[in-house]
Amino acid sequence: MKNQGSHLAESMRRTIVRQSQNMLSRKRLTDHIRPGVRILFVGINPGLRSAATGHHFAGHSNRFWKLLFESTLVSEPLTYLDDWRLPEWGLGLTNIIQRTSAGINVLKPQEYLGGRKRLMATVKRYHPQVVALLGVTIYRALFPDRQTGRITLGLQGKTLADRPVFVLPNPSGRNAHYSYRTMLTAFRTMRDATSKPLQGTPKGMITAGRRDLV
Repeated sequence: MKNQGSHLAESMRRTIVRQSQNMLSRKRLTDHIRPGVRILFVGINPGLRSAATGHHFAGHSNRFWKLLFESTLVSEPLTYLDDWRLPEWGLGLTNIIQRTSAGINVLKPQEYLGGRKRLMATVKRYHPQVVALLGVTIYRALFPDRQTGRITLGLQGKTLADRPVFVLPNPSGRNAHYSYRTMLTAFRTMRDATSKPLQGTPKGMITAGRRDLV
């Protein structure tokens, strides 16, 4: 009877978890973009904790907010609760896919295609100085001809709606392909590049010691 009760409790727990995740997957986060945006950051999609809190990059191990401050892209320490304040520094924030998930492995190719159309419309509307993609996964999704081969961090030869594209590491704690120091160097390089006009050519790229797989 004890084992039967344990199995029943575990089954109920799993059911509750699934129902909770299904509910969170339907939540959508608000983009934080204003006219005159200098850098538009593009994430992959919201995680479960971001959906639960209603704020971007809310994962406990996510390094996005620390990187923003330590690269001096913002002038004070911020947390996910301050995501709505990014336009104060000329920064914008969106995701290529709006659907929430526990990981990116469940995202489907058609979701990236739909997200690309939405992102193109957003870039055309706000015309940022640069589109900063948070992860090589996004870059490969946006440019199918780059599905294979090494992607170097930094300013790319591609443009999105005629705007320069800069590839940054995915700041998720799950991304172990880059050290924090390399991530910070990438953010600082973008900061320096956006302090002067960008030409949309692959200048000032960062040579990474390891490939960014996410």
